[in-house]
Amino acid sequence: MFKYACLNAISPKGTEQFTPDYQRTEDVSAADAILVRSAKMHDMALTEKTLAVARAGAGVNNIPLEEYAKKGIVVFNTPGANANSVKELVLGAMFNAARSMDQGIAWVLENKEDSAISKDMEKAKKQFVGHELYGKKLGVIGLGAIGCMVANAAVDLGMDVYGYDPYLSTTAAWNISRQVRNIKDVNEIYEICDFITIHVPLLESTKKMVGADAIARMKEGVIFLNFARDLLVDEDAMLKAVDDGKVARYVTDFPNPQTAGHKNVIATPHLGASTEEAEENCAKMAVEELVDFLENGNITHSVNYPACSMGVCRTKHRIAIYHRNIPQMISQITNVLSYTNVAGMSNTSRGEFAYTLVDIDADLEEETGKRLAKIEGVVRVRVVK
Repeated sequence: MFKYACLNAISPKGTEQFTPDYQRTEDVSAADAILVRSAKMHDMALTEKTLAVARAGAGVNNIPLEEYAKKGIVVFNTPGANANSVKELVLGAMFNAARSMDQGIAWVLENKEDSAISKDMEKAKKQFVGHELYGKKLGVIGLGAIGCMVANAAVDLGMDVYGYDPYLSTTAAWNISRQVRNIKDVNEIYEICDFITIHVPLLESTKKMVGADAIARMKEGVIFLNFARDLLVDEDAMLKAVDDGKVARYVTDFPNPQTAGHKNVIATPHLGASTEEAEENCAKMAVEELVDFLENGNITHSVNYPACSMGVCRTKHRIAIYHRNIPQMISQITNVLSYTNVAGMSNTSRGEFAYTLVDIDADLEEETGKRLAKIEGVVRVRVVK
């Protein structure tokens, strides 16, 4: 029997996938696994009972990844599960910004008491003349699940699409339209595109990557969209560019006191993944990841441990060893297990940490787990089966 806790409301479409072998608990300290969306976990003390945390979404800045890695707590996210939801919002935002729909709607609301509104609007609408997307140049910075879908949709709209991603995955390369031009230097996107949308993770290397220098390279009257993370953009520099007319519209899904209500800024209240479908998809993926990990030891879409899978365990035992990525670790593990027959082994690493799965088709000595745990650099040992 496994116990799980939910720190936020999680779609029943996900939790209903748990079998009767799983029990929900309100006591986080008793949970083998935790499902979370936006709850802040940095100050949350977890016990040794906790094996995994699954974020029903992509961003994990609310979770202390390194701290949990050191404790042998695997953190999962659900990349791509909300991609279509974000893609559709980005497209809607481009239409809105290009056609000044928000300003036109605001004019209607301001003049709702005008009995001659039908006549007056013909004169007023001149101030809301916009541009078509067809034939315009769109730059997509970051071609992950969301960026790829945005790029492909923009191609279908007849836009001239340029994509930049120095870490383009094989999956993205297969999925992206051949009509998307692969750009090697992000500055080219800044210099030639009429619309720019950013879809990269927030890292130290990407924080405020769109700053004064990048903005200075952009075309006059560019429309910039940020539905990824607020800190990717230096908003002081961006708002100055908006005020100067360099940037025609800045669209952000992360409003703050600076951007809210600022002229020529369209700010939405973090609506990127706020659809029933996205919440259901994220919940389903998160639960699937947890179940496969708890029952088989497999890791898929972890953000602090490497991916590792040996499928469903068909042997008598399976052992999971979480450890530092240091030399001679495998030889020490196999030395401990030399008394028995190892039917299969998989070892993967990611930065400072590594993960090893071992299948055994004979009996385990009682002290095996303790002997493995004593190896220097081992973080955690779990007998999965």
